[in-house]
Amino acid sequence: MSLLAKRVSLLRGWRRWLTVFAAGAAGALAMPPFGFLPALVLSLAPAIWLLDGTVRTGPSRRAAVRSAALLGWFWGFGYFVAGLWWLGAAFLVEADEFAWAMPFGVLGLPALLAFFPAFGFALARLLWLPDAGRILAFAFGLTVSEWLRGHLFTGFPWNSPGMALGQNPWLMQSAALVGLYGLTFLSLLIGAAPAVLLTGPTGRARWTAPAAAAGLLAGLALFGFWRVPPEAWPTVQAVHLRIMQPNLPQDAKFNPRNRDAIMRRYLGLSASPRRDGSPAAPTHIVWPESAFPFLLHRDAGSLAQIATLLGPGSVLITGAARMDAPLPGEAAGKFYNAIQVIDEKGTIIGTYDKVHLVPFGEYVPKVLDALIRAVGLRQFVHIPGGFEPSETRTTLSIPGLPPVAATICYEAIFPGEILAAGTRPDLILNLTNDAWFGQTPGPYQHFAQARLRAVEEGLPLVRAANTGISAVVDPFGRVTAELQLGVEGVLDADLPVAGAPTLYSKWGMFSLTATLSICLIFLIARRRHPPFP
Repeated sequence: MSLLAKRVSLLRGWRRWLTVFAAGAAGALAMPPFGFLPALVLSLAPAIWLLDGTVRTGPSRRAAVRSAALLGWFWGFGYFVAGLWWLGAAFLVEADEFAWAMPFGVLGLPALLAFFPAFGFALARLLWLPDAGRILAFAFGLTVSEWLRGHLFTGFPWNSPGMALGQNPWLMQSAALVGLYGLTFLSLLIGAAPAVLLTGPTGRARWTAPAAAAGLLAGLALFGFWRVPPEAWPTVQAVHLRIMQPNLPQDAKFNPRNRDAIMRRYLGLSASPRRDGSPAAPTHIVWPESAFPFLLHRDAGSLAQIATLLGPGSVLITGAARMDAPLPGEAAGKFYNAIQVIDEKGTIIGTYDKVHLVPFGEYVPKVLDALIRAVGLRQFVHIPGGFEPSETRTTLSIPGLPPVAATICYEAIFPGEILAAGTRPDLILNLTNDAWFGQTPGPYQHFAQARLRAVEEGLPLVRAANTGISAVVDPFGRVTAELQLGVEGVLDADLPVAGAPTLYSKWGMFSLTATLSICLIFLIARRRHPPFP
């Protein structure tokens, strides 16, 4: 073992926890918008060496596993603080009410999320091997914990390590085979393998694992180069999209006093002439999530203004809060975060209600409702009682468009969950409002994850955001048109046609499950001989 690796593995006390915290924080540099892939090595290699220390010095196997879990918690805390600090911006939108709670979002959420890598490190330690096989144990343990993070307690797969590969045009193509969690497994293997250079056998043998990782990375890039067609992808005939990005500050967006000014802004931008000089009128105008500080479906005047905007045969697709009719004995109906489709007569002809709501942002979990209200908090959106989730995910039917998989805001970050069961739409639509997070990495991370869904499913993505990033993406993740963060304007674009169903869209988690099962069998078999501490 080299002097550096040995010193790291033998660290104790505050130096140990500070080192692993810093290693976790370094991993955030591999996430969007930075995309610094070598940061994976800076993050994962020290973690491997510190886990090596638990193997050698633990007084018992149980104590070593506890020590590994604590390492994982500190590593995760650093990773999530560095990667999610921008969440604090949401607490400053209404600073007089929420600023005091900002530490709970900036530090509290990372502290909770860190229990997932704590479990992953502990699982890896149970399967640890004295040679390069420990890289496989580490990737296995952390991939399992990442899958759990994406599913337990409503799930939050934000900045999964697979996004290190999932933002590169060629490297992201493997998501069509294995999805985000498969990319996570591959990212962990590639990023952790160089640790063996300073701890493996002498001579050429120490290069085996790093060389294999380099070969794997090259193979992923070559697959992506082969998969992405060199020419522009064909588009749907007679569909002309216009995406409106108003760039409204969040504090103004939900202020009812601004309703008239907001409508004038939306209508004025949507009616502006095309910059490319094309005479083609938009067939589908797209506005972002929760576009109005009022209930559009109950405002005949606003619907009439929209009808005036729309030409013959064109439609508006917009985010809007809606309220259904109250049940007998109820004072008010339930509120939904919705997408509504409006025709040239000002009639709402289609609706999609959000399924996967944001905890504390759009609703307060019932088990915590009494506690939250006791300290004077509410969810961020000004909806009495919060939004209600739709019970089922449905495919949205829009005149002139192929079947649509509609998603609102962070619904687009959940791999394998954006399509209605048993359906194959031809388009992913994502309406979002990232104005909560200002000019921070958050909106870039959000867009990168939505973009990866297009690659996984082999479907184009149409995205409208209040402040950015609005874009049209083809089935290979290539951005064909884009409005950057913080820009006001409209985006005129054609709609790419759907690609062929991907392996991931047909098999889902099967390939990853099979891979992890083989890894587990291999690791268990290897641990039987020689004996381990």
